[in-house]
Amino acid sequence: MSEPAGEIADRTAGGRKLTLYPAVDIRGGRAVRLLRGDYGRETTYDADPLDAAQRWQDGGAAMLHVVDLDGARSGRPQNLDLIEGLAGGLRIPVQVGGGLRDAAAVDAVLAAGAARAVLGTRAQRDPGFVGELAATHGPERIVASVDARAGRVAIEGWAEATDARAPELIGVLSGLGVERFVYTPVEVDGTLAGPGITGLAEVAAACADAEAELIYSGGVGSLDDLRSLAALRMPAIGGVIVGRALYEQRFTVPEAVAALGSEAGR
Repeated sequence: MSEPAGEIADRTAGGRKLTLYPAVDIRGGRAVRLLRGDYGRETTYDADPLDAAQRWQDGGAAMLHVVDLDGARSGRPQNLDLIEGLAGGLRIPVQVGGGLRDAAAVDAVLAAGAARAVLGTRAQRDPGFVGELAATHGPERIVASVDARAGRVAIEGWAEATDARAPELIGVLSGLGVERFVYTPVEVDGTLAGPGITGLAEVAAACADAEAELIYSGGVGSLDDLRSLAALRMPAIGGVIVGRALYEQRFTVPEAVAALGSEAGR
C-alpha cells in the first residue's frame, strides 16, 4: 500500500532523522567494493555477503542496501540465491538493485524477499515502465537510482553516460508515481574523500518539490562526512548509504547511526 500523501509531506518537511544504509555489494559471490564504479578496481571484504550483512545488523542498522554487481553488468540478476539468503537470514529489510531491467527481474528480486527493488538503467531509458511498477507493487517497494557522472546520469553499471540531468529525471519519474530515489555522484563513490556536495542541493530540491525521499550515496569516509550531510538539513534527504568506510572500520555502525541522528529500527 502507498503511503498517504500527508505522511509523505511530513517526512519531507525537514528535521527528520537520517537512516543509515550499510552497503553490501555482491560480485562473484563475495562482498566487494568498487572504486568509482570501476570493475577493474575491486576490493573484496567478505567471502560471504551474509557475514557482512549480519555484522551491520548486529551493529544496529535498520536496513541494508544490496547491489548485485554481476547483475548490473550483465543486465539481469545473477545472485538471486544470495539475495534470498540475505533476506531470509536477517531481521532487517533489504533493498536490492543491479540488473533489474524488466518486470520479471523485479518480480524475482521481490519474491526472493527484498523489501524494495532499485532500478537504474531502465529508470533512465523507460521512466513510464518504472511508473507502472510503482503502481503494480506500490511506490514503497520501487526505488529509482539516479546516478550521475559530471552532472549527467550514468547507466549500464555506470559504464555509459547519458545526456540526461539528474534533477530532470527525478522530475519525470516522480510525476509517474516514484516516491523514493537513490543518488550517487559516481566521481566520489568508493573514494572515502567526502560526499559529492556539488549538485546535491539541486537533486534534493527536485525530490522535495515532488515530496519524494532521497537516499544519498558516495564518498563517505568519516563521521564528520555523515555529520556534514545531516547538517545540510535538506528536507528530502532521508538516508545515507555507506560501504567502504564501514568495511575498513573508519567508524562503526552505532557511531554512524549517532552521527546521522538516526534511530535503529525506526
